[in-house]
Amino acid sequence: MTNEILINVTFDEVRVGVLEAGQLVELYIERKRNASLVGNIYKGRVVKVLPGMQSAFVDIGLSRAAFLYVSDVKTDIEDYSFFLEDEDETEELEIPRGRPDLPIEELLQEGQELLVQVSKDPIGSKGARVTTYVTLPGRYLVLMPGLEHIGISRRITEPEKRQSLKAMVEAIKPKGYGLIVRTAAEDASEEELQADLEFLVNLWQNISEKKQKVSAPSLLYSDFDLVLRSARDLLSPEVERVVLDSKTEYHRLKEFVATYFPKLTEKIELYEGQEGLFDAFGVHLDISRALERRVWLKSGGYIVIDQTEAMTVIDVNTGKFVGKENLQETILKTNLEAVKEIAYQIRLRNLGGIIIIDFIDMESEEDRQKVLTALKEAMKKDKAKTTIFDISELGLVQMTRKRVRESLGR
Repeated sequence: MTNEILINVTFDEVRVGVLEAGQLVELYIERKRNASLVGNIYKGRVVKVLPGMQSAFVDIGLSRAAFLYVSDVKTDIEDYSFFLEDEDETEELEIPRGRPDLPIEELLQEGQELLVQVSKDPIGSKGARVTTYVTLPGRYLVLMPGLEHIGISRRITEPEKRQSLKAMVEAIKPKGYGLIVRTAAEDASEEELQADLEFLVNLWQNISEKKQKVSAPSLLYSDFDLVLRSARDLLSPEVERVVLDSKTEYHRLKEFVATYFPKLTEKIELYEGQEGLFDAFGVHLDISRALERRVWLKSGGYIVIDQTEAMTVIDVNTGKFVGKENLQETILKTNLEAVKEIAYQIRLRNLGGIIIIDFIDMESEEDRQKVLTALKEAMKKDKAKTTIFDISELGLVQMTRKRVRESLGR
């Protein structure tokens, strides 16, 4: 399958589109006046502890205080297992779960200063969500200060490769740091891993030194902008090319890639056509469909996507599709067709939180399981952490999907 990354740059906005076989499957947008805060590290101050909600508000210097849950407050017993999500989830993490169930009021007090990292951008009326579990992602590794553990991405499936990578990382890992080997490291050399590790350790040391010199609230570290993050997190040997329509950003990205992963430098291309970049690749139709409430299926059925503050509801309908078989066969075919479109729209629109899918009622338990299995299989392409629950007799499926940025329709 041909994978491409398009980077469209204007004076106030950057759009990054990920294409699979010519179809837009992921879209990232960053506006200069409203850039993502995820990954930023702050020295913050607790301004209010809420025992009833087991959470706290932390001033990190923004217009709205950040929100910190008790589960995101680091104690002396380290537990980074929650971080092993998305592409970096590992099946071999075995961290002792002896963490005491201390209430928030015993962990934090108003006026207390602490180091926090943004884990979720402000969405709607909600402030940013922060955590005290700091993680620094590199090209090949994720650094977790204060944890003695090595994890391997679950997307690296070959046992010999997993063992080889673990041995290489064990040989270079300094004391006092945990590491996750990312999917991009599958074919990396020990020298490349070492260089990535040194960069991350130096970065953490600089953050720690700055923390001692500034008062709260202060920004200690900003993650890369969208252009550079796209290369760090999305560029892989499977990507055929990265196409940019800005000469300035092209040279900046080319230099960045040449410095950190030179093997992929030749994949960076400059687009100089008269037609707009997204128009030239025909992805505007995919974007317009992703903004519509009703999405038609090829058979004549359709799905309706409604977003609220609490959840997203997706309704499946047969529409114009009457089928040539019996009613139950028509219903099953419509539901299975809808599964593919639903998985695609969830990923493209970046729908997150609680998602309820109302499939057309199926009488057969076997048919319900076919649809559920198809949904789980279709969602495997999605890097975001997703949990899918069993389908009910009424055809309802509940699922949750991690979201760190606003959805496309908001």
